[in-house]
Amino acid sequence: MTIAQSTPAPRPAPGTPPPLRNGDRLSRDEFERRYHAMPPGTRAELIEGEVYLMPSPVRWDEHGSPQLNLATWIGSYKARTPGVQAADNATVRLDLDNEPQPDLTLIIAPQNGGQAAFSDDGYLVGAPELVAEVSASTVSIDLHKKLNVYRRNGVREYLVWRVLDRAIDWFILRGGDYARLTPAADGTLRSEIFPGLWLDAAAMVGDQMPQVLDVLQQGLASPDHANFLVQLVARPANK
Repeated sequence: MTIAQSTPAPRPAPGTPPPLRNGDRLSRDEFERRYHAMPPGTRAELIEGEVYLMPSPVRWDEHGSPQLNLATWIGSYKARTPGVQAADNATVRLDLDNEPQPDLTLIIAPQNGGQAAFSDDGYLVGAPELVAEVSASTVSIDLHKKLNVYRRNGVREYLVWRVLDRAIDWFILRGGDYARLTPAADGTLRSEIFPGLWLDAAAMVGDQMPQVLDVLQQGLASPDHANFLVQLVARPANK
């Protein structure tokens, strides 16, 4: 019987950083050094000092379409709320062992008193006010290891859309731990950190975007959102 010989991975050229591989244990600086040398389109995160490579093929119904809908909702809020900023797939330097790349991030801008800041080389440093993840194959990481990382670093709200379960979990940080956001009397989920950011979770899960945006519009028209706009202008800059 002939035993097939595995082909060894090609060695990097001298002076070239080694490629990132799932399970590598790296410092944040070394993670970034290797990440910058990876082929375009590579997505990776450092969670508790361990590398997680995100698969390149993305299913339409399990990630691509849900993420667009969630981005439409958050982007619509950002467009009507001067003083907040949002990003899609932007790296966040949380601490020395954690550099995630959330699907969506919503922050109070540093100049409006937000808790995170921007580095000289353009990265967000510190805990965003809100992080959102669209989770199918990564749900075990998003609701366990990553949840603990976000909690420990002070991410104030964390939203996970469990696509295969057709459910959305929205957590808020209270007393050093995450609690589930309690729905309002009409069943909508309403951010406590971003007044006016209202979500009809059932409509979002059901791909009923007109209803999602109608509920958001109600939040944007609320007195709480108007008061928030005044507060953002009056808040001291994050230095």
